[in-house]
Amino acid sequence: MRTVDLIRRKRDGEELSIEEIAFIVDSYTRGTIPDYQMASFLMAVYFAGMSDKEAEALTLRMLESGETIDLSSVSGIKVDKHSTGGVGDKTSLIAAPLAAAAGAMVPMISGRALGHTGGTLDKLESIPGFRTNLTVDEFRENLRMYSLAFMGQSEQVAPADAKMYALRDVTATIESIALVASSIMSKKLAEGIDSLVLDVKVGSGAFIKRQVDARRLAQMMVGIGRRADKRVQALITDMNQPLGYAIGNALEVMEVSQTLQNAGPTDLTRLSLELAARMIYLGRITMTLDDARELAQRKLLDGSGYKKFKEVITAQGGNAQVLDRFDLLPNATGAREIVCPRPGYISGIDAELIGRAATMIGAGRDTKDDHVDPAVGIILEVKTGQKVDADAVLCRVYYTKDDRLEEAAELVEDAFRISSAPPEDRELILEVVG
Repeated sequence: MRTVDLIRRKRDGEELSIEEIAFIVDSYTRGTIPDYQMASFLMAVYFAGMSDKEAEALTLRMLESGETIDLSSVSGIKVDKHSTGGVGDKTSLIAAPLAAAAGAMVPMISGRALGHTGGTLDKLESIPGFRTNLTVDEFRENLRMYSLAFMGQSEQVAPADAKMYALRDVTATIESIALVASSIMSKKLAEGIDSLVLDVKVGSGAFIKRQVDARRLAQMMVGIGRRADKRVQALITDMNQPLGYAIGNALEVMEVSQTLQNAGPTDLTRLSLELAARMIYLGRITMTLDDARELAQRKLLDGSGYKKFKEVITAQGGNAQVLDRFDLLPNATGAREIVCPRPGYISGIDAELIGRAATMIGAGRDTKDDHVDPAVGIILEVKTGQKVDADAVLCRVYYTKDDRLEEAAELVEDAFRISSAPPEDRELILEVVG
């Protein structure tokens, strides 16, 4: 078969066979299809979409391009949690310790920040000494000992996805629902997990802007997982304003510490508890979801989740004292206050603009080779719906270099919308799929 014929057929909206998708994936992984043809195919998928059958075939072929981590020697049901990416989203560092403290086995293979959304590995690596480059054997042993371990994706896990993702990143095809679903699920199925909780973000700060598209993505991923004999549930959650108050790696670790000590923001605490509960439930620790919610709440209140996170930090070479002494974390050298221009109500905080501003001062990366400054970021002082006076501080921008500070500050100012009347309340958890 010829690549150009498959590109044309997909461009025209035809469904490709399992064999044809296998040909595309295998040939590109081997290097016999050039980047320009694969880029054309990805753009055809972006516009024409894929059926569930095609997306599943793409997922499984990318999975089969590399190794699967064998966790069969670790007793218990293995359950992971994955977010499609948001601004201020540090729920993995809260939900995972809570679920592990409740008895779930939680292998977490996480990613890095790209664009305006944050990455779990970058947050963890802001903790001095913390190692995310574990070997599979180290990962397996830490999971066995502590019920929780974090590591980055190895080059041997779904290498076809890694190669295709790098091309998607520079060809404006990141947001394709089918490509997002197959990318996420190929990596998750390669982890050796039994169950998966998905947090599908929707709104200004997410890759997916419309709820109908978020629902389609959630349904596609849940379907792929279930056909692979995994228990999968997805929450569709609001990302029109940042989650919590902190945006930036070390700043978010501080907020994680506060939240695990039951002193965190309401929205972050609520979502983390719900994600932890569903991990506990899918891990078969409890018989009902309500029981799982009660158990997650108990592990927060009694400090078990906080203790578990400290154990894992120490086990992976980090300094767990940072959760008590924030001065041990990287700290910015400068701060800029952004003040309210007039009295009123906060009617919106554009999460994407906040995320882009944080990236601009070094908290994220525009390309995979960019350096991340763990100290910098933004801390909100207000949330949507709050009444504010003129000249009240809306947020503080923490920086170590001022070369793009003015540009970032302008973005932050534009992110806040002030109105004369309070906005309507918006739900944090919009839907559950699966």
